Amino acid sequence: MAFENLIGNEKNKELLKVAVKDHNLVHSYLFTGPEGIGKDLFAKEFAQMILCAGDEKPCHICKSCIEFLGESHPDFMIIKPEDGKTIKIDQVRFMQEKIAEKPVTSEKKVYILSQSETMTREAANSLLKTLEEPPEYAVIILTTSNESKLLTTIKSRCIKIHFTPIPDEKILEYLKQHHLDSEITTNMIKQAGGSLGKLLKMTEEKEQYLGIENLLKQIETQTITQVWSQAEVLYQAKDSIISLLEYMVIVFDQELRKKDNLCYANAITIIEQAKQRILANANYDMTIDDLLLKLWEEMH
Repeated sequence: MAFENLIGNEKNKELLKVAVKDHNLVHSYLFTGPEGIGKDLFAKEFAQMILCAGDEKPCHICKSCIEFLGESHPDFMIIKPEDGKTIKIDQVRFMQEKIAEKPVTSEKKVYILSQSETMTREAANSLLKTLEEPPEYAVIILTTSNESKLLTTIKSRCIKIHFTPIPDEKILEYLKQHHLDSEITTNMIKQAGGSLGKLLKMTEEKEQYLGIENLLKQIETQTITQVWSQAEVLYQAKDSIISLLEYMVIVFDQELRKKDNLCYANAITIIEQAKQRILANANYDMTIDDLLLKLWEEMH
C-alpha cells in the first residue's frame, strides 16, 4: 500500500495517489514544509509509484520496483547538495543530460532535487530552462524547507504541495510501534515541533536533554555555587546551545502550565535574553554564568 510506512499528511497521500491512479501527473512539483517531516521520503515513494508498472502502485515486484528498491533504476535520480551545502550547476547540467534521454525501464523519468533551496543562482537559472520546456515523460520534484530562497520563476512552474508538522499523537504512535517511547520525554516531543526527523536525532543526544531537565530541578533546590559546578551540560554545548536554551523554555513553559507561577514566566524571559546575547556573540561562559545566576535568583 502506498505511503504505509510514512506518518502524517494524510491529505497529501491521497492527492498523490489519485494523481498516479488517474494518470494526472504534472511535470514539476514543489514539496514544502518544515525540516525533518518526511518530504524526501514522500518524494521517493511518489517517484516509485510513478515508475511502477504494476496495477497496485507501488507493487514492489515489477522490474521497475525491484530496480528502484535496489537503487539502480535508470529512470530515477536524486540530486542533493554536493558538499552538504549547495547544489551546483554541474549537478543540474548532468541531470539535464540524463533527462534528455528516453526512459529505459518505465514510461516516465523522475528526478528529485532535495533541499532545492540550496541551489546556486547559476544552478537555479539552468534548472529553470528545463522546467519551462520539460520532456513529456519527465517529472521533477523539488523538496525544500525554505521556499523563500527559491526563485519565484521556479516556484511558479511547480505544483506546490505543503507538508505540515506531524501531530504529537501520531509521533507517539510511531514511537510505541518502534519501541522508542521509553527513550523520549514529553518535553522532547514538544521541542521537535512535529518533526519526526528532528526527534529521532534528539534521541542520539538525549543525555544532553535529560541533563538540562536535571539541572533545572537543581536550580530550585541547591545553592548557586552547586548549580554552576554541575552545569557542565551547558558550558560544553556551545555548538548546540540555542537548541538547549529553546528546550529550557519548553521545560519552564510546561511548569508554568502546571503551576501557574510567575517565576516560570520570568525564567522564560531570562532564557530568551541569554539567547539574544549569545546570538550577538557575547562572551559565552559569562553569559551562561549570568543565565544560571538569574534563574537561581528567580527560583529563590
